[in-house]
Amino acid sequence: MKKIRNFCIIAHIDHGKSTLADRLLQETGTITERQMQDQALDDMDLERERGITIKSHAIQMVHTHTDGEEYILNLIDTPGHVDFSYEVSRSIAACEGALLIVDATQGIEAQTISNLYLALENDLEIIPVLNKMDLDSADAEVVGDQIIDLIGCEAEEIIFASGKSGLGVENILKAVIERVPAPKGDPEAPFQAMIFDSVFNSFRGIVAYFRVNNGTLRRREKIKLLSTEKEYIADEIGVLGLDLIPRETLSTGDVGYVISGIKDAKEIKVGDTITTFENPCTDAVQGFEDVKPMVFAGVYPVDTEDYEELRFSMEKLQLNDASLVFEPESSAALGFGFRCGFLGMLHMEIVQERLEREFNMTVITTVPNVSYIAHLPKGIQQTINNPSDLPENKGLVKVEEPYIKAQIITKSSYIGPVMSLCIQKRGEIVSQVYLTADRVELTFSMPLGEIVFDFYDKLKSISRGYASFDYFPDGYRESDLVKLDILLNGDQVDALSALIHRDHAHSFGKRICLKLKELIPRQQFMVALQAAIGAKIIARETISAVRKDVTAKCYGGDITRKRKLLEKQKKGKKRMRQIGSVEVPQSAFLAILKLD
Repeated sequence: MKKIRNFCIIAHIDHGKSTLADRLLQETGTITERQMQDQALDDMDLERERGITIKSHAIQMVHTHTDGEEYILNLIDTPGHVDFSYEVSRSIAACEGALLIVDATQGIEAQTISNLYLALENDLEIIPVLNKMDLDSADAEVVGDQIIDLIGCEAEEIIFASGKSGLGVENILKAVIERVPAPKGDPEAPFQAMIFDSVFNSFRGIVAYFRVNNGTLRRREKIKLLSTEKEYIADEIGVLGLDLIPRETLSTGDVGYVISGIKDAKEIKVGDTITTFENPCTDAVQGFEDVKPMVFAGVYPVDTEDYEELRFSMEKLQLNDASLVFEPESSAALGFGFRCGFLGMLHMEIVQERLEREFNMTVITTVPNVSYIAHLPKGIQQTINNPSDLPENKGLVKVEEPYIKAQIITKSSYIGPVMSLCIQKRGEIVSQVYLTADRVELTFSMPLGEIVFDFYDKLKSISRGYASFDYFPDGYRESDLVKLDILLNGDQVDALSALIHRDHAHSFGKRICLKLKELIPRQQFMVALQAAIGAKIIARETISAVRKDVTAKCYGGDITRKRKLLEKQKKGKKRMRQIGSVEVPQSAFLAILKLD
């Protein structure tokens, strides 16, 4: 146990975590030259294409220290994007130390601070690393001072490194062995381990990754999950290399996996505690919070017959991504589907893409929204995840919407545009702190519903990609919200409904109608597009009919002949309008997200 070190890598997106992890794997000989490729731990095509880490990845390395002793290093590489911070919190719960990586050319950014606080809450030993030191634009002195201000370390404790050239990798391994404490625990106590991740293997069932806190587990021993009280046989246990490496026993401090033939996704929960059947532990491992979804959207199969198939795919995906939450719902326009909770817009995009790639499921996603609290008479409260669930005005006292604390770190030259963007999104400035002469941290209190659509994209474009953004929940507040309905020929399309602030409703309704007018193909009859709040129509556009020139064959003669033909056509159009229905293309549902 004294020879084990468990540590993770935390950083802001694009600061070079995965590249540095590649160098650590090469330095310790965990990976051969033949197996080596960029982002070696990222095994999803999506991760390689976008150059981001979506899942955290655990791997075991063996390194010989300068004192001649061999040490076992369990590394977990974590995502950097704010939408996957749940993965980071799970990884941190399984470690004793963390490498805090900061890009020497960009300095400390919002997600760096947020991940650091997560690590400090769990009492992890922090090793600061300045990455990308081989670049000409690296500013070690200024960024080094930022790190010292942030975590209060000494200048000598900061390790200079480069993931590209391999500079400082030896020093990082040395620091991990010398500074990160060995795992604490009692190998003689009843077995107690925490599941921090799980994946589905179509041949062997569910593979659960866990970290042993106390005791020892042997192969073929009977195990039990504390939350479900179900029992299984540990068919295979082992440690995590690039592939799974079987072992006969796993002891205190080890990070490993167990395969016990579990086929049902509901039986294993991330954060659950494993113990043995013979000598069970009494209490579960603490320090694991449930995930709080921020953005809700309906996910529907394009073909309604694929509903069961979609449910099956979502359950499999949930195993691999514990932060996905879903429940069944139905819509008049789209049939049966699911109401899904995501951690953010990027998370929603990734889930949709993974459903298409890994399960061949083409889905329609409705307009995303957040969850509101409706206060009804007699003090009853109701959570609203779907705009169409909002009670009528007479049965409603008030509506509260979720607020967030948003932290934006940007160059001081972009303060003006960033502030006006946040104020336009109903944000109120809380504080403004200069981190250095030209870097400033702005804190805003703003409604979560306003940042769901296109806030992040706009922030990146007005700051030329410099601003970094992070947020955390800040309770609910009363707000003047109205339900905006979209009507097609007088029929409401529930999948396009939205809850929106009264001040923005008119312009939003007008913009949606204009956008739909472009996207809905013309019919044989005239189609009225209307945006309404209750019974009041606030915006209207008309899609004109495709007309045939029925009077072309009438030349000369009496006007009544032409009128007769036009009257006949008018009757046909009227009948067609009564029985004809308007198909809304999938692009219309997605266009609402990118109105600007």
